[in-house]
Amino acid sequence: MSTIEANTTINMKLIIAGLLIFFSIIFFVDLQPGMPEVTYTAAIAFLMAFWWVTEALPIGVTSLLPIILFPVLGVLDGKSISGAYINYVIFLFIGGFVMALAMEKWNLHKRIALKILALVGGSPFRILLGFMLASSFLSMWMSNTATAMMMLPIAFSVTAALEEVYGEGKISSFAAGLLLAIAHACSIGGISTLVGTPPNLSFLRIFEIIYPNSPEISFGQWVVFAFPISVMIFAVSLGLIYLTYRPKGHIEKLDKSFFRDKYRELGAVSLEEKRVFILFISLTLLWVFRSDLNFGIISIPGWSGFFKNPKYLNDGTVAIFVAMLLFIVPASKKNTALVDWKIMGKLPWHIVFLFGGGFALAKGFIDSGLSSYVGGLLAGTKDMSPLMLVGTLTTMMSTLTEFTSNTATTEMMLPIVSGLASEIQVNPLLIMIPVTLAASMAFMLPIATPPNAIVFGTGKLKMVQMIKTGLIIDIVATIIIVFMTLFWGTIIFEIDPTVFPEWAASSAKAIK
Repeated sequence: MSTIEANTTINMKLIIAGLLIFFSIIFFVDLQPGMPEVTYTAAIAFLMAFWWVTEALPIGVTSLLPIILFPVLGVLDGKSISGAYINYVIFLFIGGFVMALAMEKWNLHKRIALKILALVGGSPFRILLGFMLASSFLSMWMSNTATAMMMLPIAFSVTAALEEVYGEGKISSFAAGLLLAIAHACSIGGISTLVGTPPNLSFLRIFEIIYPNSPEISFGQWVVFAFPISVMIFAVSLGLIYLTYRPKGHIEKLDKSFFRDKYRELGAVSLEEKRVFILFISLTLLWVFRSDLNFGIISIPGWSGFFKNPKYLNDGTVAIFVAMLLFIVPASKKNTALVDWKIMGKLPWHIVFLFGGGFALAKGFIDSGLSSYVGGLLAGTKDMSPLMLVGTLTTMMSTLTEFTSNTATTEMMLPIVSGLASEIQVNPLLIMIPVTLAASMAFMLPIATPPNAIVFGTGKLKMVQMIKTGLIIDIVATIIIVFMTLFWGTIIFEIDPTVFPEWAASSAKAIK
């Protein structure tokens, strides 16, 4: 039997297994007597979760199940569930990704990475710092996967240069640490911005679906909250990796000319790179300063306030505006723009559908009453202190995401967490935000994130190395997220842990 046939057989078994679970729940389970839609939604959720985790079907295909199953089972009509698949968060993702592809097309991302390394690199510690800074910064705006793939060849060049001088045995441990540093930094940097990692965007839209009357969470507000968390986890990861994997014995600095030579190989900065860079900086500033930034003591007014209806403008508007400029601003070649329509073929459409499927599932959770039902089952957490509650949920998510898709897990968990918030009368942001951040804090296993899989696939890392280092970072990251949410997040998002806000109460009443 060929490999292709074997894979097809395995996938068919998984498809059938998922369907058996689905129909077993439909016919033999009654979660809420008199409300069959609760059970039907649970069955759909289990089927999607099973096929997402096992990848029995392509993730994007599985994400289309709500369009079929919700109308067929009478939970939601096809018109409303289809509408969940397209919204401003999708356009925020598309616009941001077009910018990332433009940077990649003109090699701007590589120039930024090498420039950082040329400025910072030298000693083993500085080399680690340089790689982590470059990976972290790029992953704030680009796909974590693309960032990891781009940084690998540069890392191999550095380790090859060190091996030539000092021998492979002396720097083999450092080479492993360098790969871990890249993988960790990609995940750590991604949480800093709303477009840095898919779980952040999933949270943004699901929160709005469940709580339509809630205050807006802007790009700038998220950065002010999440960036300090990212810096803290970054510092801990850098220190741990250096102490664990520093070279054996004394190693002289790698001359900075090494990175300068690599940078010079890119040639002079092209007109296209300059123009893409200007648009990239413009996009960043427009995102960060669109809405008012409230630091508790001072408040910086946003530029959207100059318009008649500031609330009509959102981060998706900004993303598509700058993405459109990339199609308009000319390149040096006559009658060509910085990007053309061919670049749209490189968009990860499976992620777009995954977003849509998660949003549709969240709508089903709320409208069917399943979210409230699950929240009721977890009502025992009502007596927990805010610290215990946030700590328990964040730890649970951090553990779960080591074995499952970060985005899919986020989209499954957030409606449940929101139901819990309504049941125990706690501000939903207090538990939804740390759970979202924890979804990206998966450092232990190769299957946890694409950057982990990429660096492990080089064959220069042992599983035990990844697990030992990753476990410590997982624990520290969870602690940082919990305490920063309780002490910094409550200021930035104006959360009172003892008060169930009116906008959440009105949504809970509407659901019931």
